[in-house]
Amino acid sequence: MRSLPDKSLAPKALSVWKISAVIESVFLFLIPLAYWGTMQIWELPLWILYALIAFAAVIAVLDIFIIQTLKWNRWKYKVYENEVELMRGVFIVERVIIPMIRVQHVDTRQGPILRHYKLASVTISTAATVHEIPGLQMEVADELRDQIAQLAREADPDE
Repeated sequence: MRSLPDKSLAPKALSVWKISAVIESVFLFLIPLAYWGTMQIWELPLWILYALIAFAAVIAVLDIFIIQTLKWNRWKYKVYENEVELMRGVFIVERVIIPMIRVQHVDTRQGPILRHYKLASVTISTAATVHEIPGLQMEVADELRDQIAQLAREADPDE
């Protein structure tokens, strides 16, 4: 049986994910706000507003402080000569093996929050889909991109 991948994401990736979860939580609080707005037009029960606020707060706290930490702890990857293995998930753990012969191109990506923390994501494109290794230090992401691209070239029988 194959051992689990052992390469972890950068510790700062957890901060980035928590910031993203805070931003998503702001949108979650639009639901109680919309209910409050309809209360101004129609007579609706006040307890539902409190329940919606409590629900949004519980979901936000769970997502920001627990789910993101579990997700970051679970995220692992490893590059082998003939394939890349990814492992991710919180409640359902997904392990993906990407054969080098299927890799079409490899990119690095940065959004504004990743750029602020000097992190990048590596995207691995195949004919079927795009796989992402999020939250790597810039130097690690650049080296990983180049390593996977080189191994993919070597695995291609047409070249």
